[in-house]
Amino acid sequence: MPSIKPISELKNYTSIVNQVSYGNRVYLTKNGHGHCALIDIGELDELEKKVALLQLMTKLSDAKASVKEEGTISADDLEKELGV
Repeated sequence: MPSIKPISELKNYTSIVNQVSYGNRVYLTKNGHGHCALIDIGELDELEKKVALLQLMTKLSDAKASVKEEGTISADDLEKELGV
């Protein structure tokens, strides 16, 4: 179950931070609305890696679709086009 606290409870910073652990985020509200979240740094690193992997997989999928639609050129033609 998520831990939801008013942002005013940050006055007792240590108590709030001690509630944060892997898989257990603390959500802070301001005027009754979600404002920010405290998350374990290891969990954040994993989430960032997953986002990067998803972005890479999306670009690879786009590239595969482009190859199917537009085809490819030979290495010799590429060198000529680049002037190498």
